[in-house]
Amino acid sequence: MRARSRPRPPAPLGALAVAAAAALLLAGCSQDPADPPGQGAPAAGKATTTLTVGVFGAFGLKEAGLYDEYMAQNPGVRIEQTSIERNENYYPQLLTHLGTGSGLADVQAVEVNNIAEITATQADKLVDLGKAPGVDKAAYLPWKWAQGTAKNGATVGLGTDIGPEGICYRKDLFAAAGLPTDREAVGALWAGDWNKYLETGKAYKAKAGDGKAFVDSASGVMAAVTGSSAQRFYDDQGKVVYKTNPAVRGAFDLAAAFASEGLSAKLQQFTPAWDQGFSNAGFATVSCPPWMLGYIQDKAGPAAEDKWDVAAAPKPSNWGGSFLVVPKAGKHAQEAAKLAAWLTAPAQQAKLFEKRGSFPSASAAYKLPAVAGAHHAYFGDAPIGEIFARAAEGVPVTVVGPKDLVIAQNLADVGMLQIDQKGRSAQEGWDAAVAAIDNALDR
Repeated sequence: MRARSRPRPPAPLGALAVAAAAALLLAGCSQDPADPPGQGAPAAGKATTTLTVGVFGAFGLKEAGLYDEYMAQNPGVRIEQTSIERNENYYPQLLTHLGTGSGLADVQAVEVNNIAEITATQADKLVDLGKAPGVDKAAYLPWKWAQGTAKNGATVGLGTDIGPEGICYRKDLFAAAGLPTDREAVGALWAGDWNKYLETGKAYKAKAGDGKAFVDSASGVMAAVTGSSAQRFYDDQGKVVYKTNPAVRGAFDLAAAFASEGLSAKLQQFTPAWDQGFSNAGFATVSCPPWMLGYIQDKAGPAAEDKWDVAAAPKPSNWGGSFLVVPKAGKHAQEAAKLAAWLTAPAQQAKLFEKRGSFPSASAAYKLPAVAGAHHAYFGDAPIGEIFARAAEGVPVTVVGPKDLVIAQNLADVGMLQIDQKGRSAQEGWDAAVAAIDNALDR
């Protein structure tokens, strides 16, 4: 699941935006072609150790040149990457290989929606990377570090990227509705309260008129609101609590209000109709992590340059991200741990953001020029490094459960979509989602 920067990126904004649009879908839904095995060669000297890295989609590490840089610094090492196109195909194979202790890469990628299951059921098969040379816990965001840490205290997953959310908005549509367009003033409209986001939508509709959508979808609102809560679908004991958690039901009902008030464009995200919504100004706002900026630029096109901008979300929230793990069964576990630590170190995360738009999970990277000085020309020269760093640092330490994705998908695609597109009531949508989730969890 990926923005380009100005003034420091080494490639033109447009090229990086296209790369970012592809990289965005790496967090579980990338459609980039798989890398053939065996790519990469040592920069100098004869390799004595070959390290394999297994990823899904266009993960970005190879594309950003990090493997080549590591091999240049370590002439005795050769890095080979294999990539399976989609995470839904990659992850079951990873579980199978961990179960048998064979067929594993030395370093494996894990998507954020799978990390809870990995830490809960596979930690004994993975290296404690928290003890790897050069790894400094203080350099990483506490909530990201916690996601990769098992109950026994072993940090088996080192975070690569994250998806702190802002609100992307159309300045021209805001101006036409008599709303402010300056990003600080826009953020102040809803600061600290998602309900203020709803009230802003009502004010927008009052001036813009019927048929002028404020948000792309009610499901997108629900996901952003839910992502800003410390407890969502599970409690800290691993019990499923989404039915009784007021934060989840509150997010569901609030999102449903966007639909019932006529503020939603009633679109399903990552569909052709949603893509067209960006190009034809079909909605005024969308919850957006850094990886989505390139996607918006790609879909909205040159005609919308400087019409979009980015403001802070009502509350810090996160959408997306991944980890690296090192199986103990690998042939070169010690060397692999060193590689994983280097790839996720702040300096390399800053380079990955600069070249691929993947926002760092290492907070120590936020002071580096590639992040701190990052602006996005397409979005009114927005200081995206500053905006998203502030959001990332405010995300709560969230309980992530093994079936978070199943619960979230059914709440969105079964429950909220019926409300948004079929006019069902909030209670009808909730009941349908609960029935679907219960059925899925009982399988």
